[in-house]
Amino acid sequence: MSPDQPTPPANPPAPRPAPAKPPKSIQQQQVDETKVWNLWFTRREFLTLAAWGGFFLWLGGTIGAALRYFLPNVTYDPPTRFKIGRPEDYASGEVNTRFKKKYRIWVVRDTPAQGGGLYVIYARCTHLGCTPNWLSGQNKFKCPCHGSGFRWGGINFEGPAPRPLERCRVALADDGQIITDVGDRFKDPKDWHRPDAYLKV
Repeated sequence: MSPDQPTPPANPPAPRPAPAKPPKSIQQQQVDETKVWNLWFTRREFLTLAAWGGFFLWLGGTIGAALRYFLPNVTYDPPTRFKIGRPEDYASGEVNTRFKKKYRIWVVRDTPAQGGGLYVIYARCTHLGCTPNWLSGQNKFKCPCHGSGFRWGGINFEGPAPRPLERCRVALADDGQIITDVGDRFKDPKDWHRPDAYLKV
């Protein structure tokens, strides 16, 4: 470099920062929000829509309550009275469990030495309502919840159950089939030998 040429500065001056924009006033912010709001609908339109929405909600609730009042309250509970086959379908000395899951019953047929009759036991523990199991190897009904045990005929002998299992009403229909009614049960063992609790076959 010749001595006549000027020496460039070591560090060029930094550019000046752009002046900061002054903050918007509250009135300007409100104006901007109003512009965004008006892109959809006006405040009056919003209030009108809200009023109509509340009216239709009230109207729907009123109509629903009226329909519930005038329409019958129908329940679809399973029938309590039904047929369970013929006496010859059940072997002597057998606790039949085929209807336990569907109707919550056992069909029991005594041996000739026991009387040879047929009866239906309701499969509900008299302690807290659990469903016992028939243990053929131990010749007893056993509740899996709290350990209550019931003998062949339903008499309680172990665990917290306060009374025997209940028996259901039974009868022989005109077509020879057995009819039972789980809604009509006998709690007292004194009633177990009634004709509608113990079917002699």
